[in-house]
Amino acid sequence: MKTLEISFWIMLGIAFYAYLGYGILLYLLVKIKNLIVKKPNFINQELPEVTLLVAAYNESDYVVDKVKNTIEQNYPSDKLKIVFVTDGTTDDSIEKLKSFEQVKVYHSHERKGKMAAINRVMPLIQSPITVFTDANAMLNTDAIRSMVEHFVNPKVGVVAGEKQILKVSENNAEVGEGLYWKYESFLKKLDSELYSTVGAAGELYAIRTSLFQTLETDTLLDDFVLSLRICSKGYVTAYEPSAKAMETASLNIAEELKRKVRISAGGIQSVLRLQTLLNPFKHGWLTFQYLSHRVLRWTLVPVFLILMPIINLFLLDNPFYQLSLFLQVAFYSLAILGYVFEKKGKKFKALYVPYYFSFMNYAAILGFKRFYSNQQAVTWEKAARA
Repeated sequence: MKTLEISFWIMLGIAFYAYLGYGILLYLLVKIKNLIVKKPNFINQELPEVTLLVAAYNESDYVVDKVKNTIEQNYPSDKLKIVFVTDGTTDDSIEKLKSFEQVKVYHSHERKGKMAAINRVMPLIQSPITVFTDANAMLNTDAIRSMVEHFVNPKVGVVAGEKQILKVSENNAEVGEGLYWKYESFLKKLDSELYSTVGAAGELYAIRTSLFQTLETDTLLDDFVLSLRICSKGYVTAYEPSAKAMETASLNIAEELKRKVRISAGGIQSVLRLQTLLNPFKHGWLTFQYLSHRVLRWTLVPVFLILMPIINLFLLDNPFYQLSLFLQVAFYSLAILGYVFEKKGKKFKALYVPYYFSFMNYAAILGFKRFYSNQQAVTWEKAARA
């Protein structure tokens, strides 16, 4: 029984740390750092030329608004280049884009995926700064300027903007995602103040163009992997909360689940491809932040949350563990209720947190399965070719 108790407490401790404990510790570390270390002052330089790059596949509904939104940026027009790469596109988005003289379109009839498209076009970009953004993400007018200002610091290799979820119907998934991103934004800000934000969201981030490196074309989380590979070279990712990429939440729970499963599978893939970051002797604070903020959530915690109630069943001779099991069952019951009400189109604020938290970890388990299935398929394909 002692082994079960120890296992239960280890799992509970790691799960708590991954979602709440790290945030608390991070807040305290930043407070201590601000008391000891003075923030460096950098001299403002002339604004550099920037290329805004959008990899778009059949985004006809968004491209016109996206171009207009970019043209309205508070940035010198002669220093802002707009580039779309549209490999495999079959709708009329290319025709719409070509109606704007400010836009450069790189198109290939063959569709090899987003990363292959980016790999193809990046060697053609001459601007010292490249801003990546999605076709359906609208930016506030000062977004690019506020991000570029961080590059005055030579240590900054990446600048991450803030993803903002626009409310449409206020369903459980939408509000849950909005709350999640508010908390994530809080953590990103603290991460940046301590040392470096851990990864960037593809809706909006910028890099020093010279630091771009070709990624594997099957990379699922290209934004995350690219930004951390740049950080592995000794650079940091700065976080700029005033640079906002605004987009609506997924249309329904099925679409949101599909997106989360892809992210979770990409998380496992990223952990395997970024193993060098697990060396604290080489990467110091970055390793600590990477493990605490990302790796635990993508690997151990989803499994622990399944094992904990099972282990708890064998510890019911103690009143504490009886209460613990009751609380777990109650939490997941509220999550199930949230799902039921979601299906019926109803909303209850009390269910947002348990519903979305459970939903994310369910997606993480499915992400494990998807990644493993994909790896098996690749293995069989290689064997068949041999």
